[in-house]
Amino acid sequence: MLSRLSSSVGRNRVSVQKRLISFEFTDTQKEIRAAALQFSKNVVLPNAAKHDKSGEFPWEIARQAHKLGFMHSIIPEKYGGPGMNALNTCIIVEMLAYGCTGIQAAIVGPSLAISPVLLSGSEEQKKKYLGMLAAEPIIASYAVTEPGAGSDVNGVKTKAVKKGDEYVINGSKAWITGGGHAKWFFVLARTDDDPKAPAGKAFTAFIVDGDTPGITRGKKEENMGQKCSDTRTITFEDVRVPKENILGAPGAGFKVAMGAFDLTRPQVAAGAVGLAWRCLDESCKYALERNAFGTPIANHQAIQFMLADMAINLELSRLYTYRAAAESDAGGVSSYNASIAKCFAADTANIAAANACQIFGGAGFNCDYPVEKLMRDAKIYQIYEGTSQIQRIIIARTLLSHFRHSGTSKM
Repeated sequence: MLSRLSSSVGRNRVSVQKRLISFEFTDTQKEIRAAALQFSKNVVLPNAAKHDKSGEFPWEIARQAHKLGFMHSIIPEKYGGPGMNALNTCIIVEMLAYGCTGIQAAIVGPSLAISPVLLSGSEEQKKKYLGMLAAEPIIASYAVTEPGAGSDVNGVKTKAVKKGDEYVINGSKAWITGGGHAKWFFVLARTDDDPKAPAGKAFTAFIVDGDTPGITRGKKEENMGQKCSDTRTITFEDVRVPKENILGAPGAGFKVAMGAFDLTRPQVAAGAVGLAWRCLDESCKYALERNAFGTPIANHQAIQFMLADMAINLELSRLYTYRAAAESDAGGVSSYNASIAKCFAADTANIAAANACQIFGGAGFNCDYPVEKLMRDAKIYQIYEGTSQIQRIIIARTLLSHFRHSGTSKM
């Protein structure tokens, strides 16, 4: 469906660079948005409650999304993918998240594993591993977090020891999205024996095939929200990986792993935007239908102010999310802007979900209505791909560094 649209993406990259300040979508982006929103409303949303209750991975929906070009959309055309740029991908993610962020995460989650291969992979690695995902609706997983190392990536204990032309990996990773189904993993492991070695030289990044002997996939975690997005512990026991599967240079894994976030955090922000948008729509609909004190509650100023605040923060988070994505397309990837987008959109989604539950009143606390699921799904946006506190640290460090050099806070 999107094959004819993807051919114009290259031209759009040039126009994005010229129009970084523009607030208008191109005709191609409008078509992508309309197609993705139609799919979200017709396919994703009607199946959201079912997959939330069962926790079953949405394979049939993923297959449809892959066929339409919504899955693995950032894989370039030269490797068989749709070739969507960052902004177009964020548009798709927002639309899918409007229907269900759990299903959206199941479909788009592999982007975090794809990104380091895009940034640091050899041509052979890209052809093999990106081509694999482009050809079929399969999953790849980003395996960095460990039971004792989440935000503190420097605390990663998984080790990789060089033996001849191979590395032997031992350790455990936790909360790995898509871990139960991954055909390959992006894995960060410590390769420097010195416990005091700086992060910039202590780790190496690897691509590990999912069928390699020694990999054990733990039970599917029972999470509070986004229940159909498969999350597991992955254990590596004497897993042998050829040196050809190193991503980037030996010892440079930390930079490879962290660089991926600059590409994917705007996508995570877009997911939060989609959820906040759904919260606003559900709240408006309910407020016009529910009567109290002889009139629809939408006529009460208390409700109007809540809806207005939800709309204000939604529009602002959407604008900054797209700004961060457009900057990436223009060649100016920024941790500062990616972190602002992710942090603000995540906080907005949680406030919007809480307000939606409040507007629904007792019905908002009931599982027969949609907003309690939205509230459960929203929380993870303040946690995964860097907590909101980590985003604020990145923002503050960048801000202060700029001020020290320029004497102004203008970035």
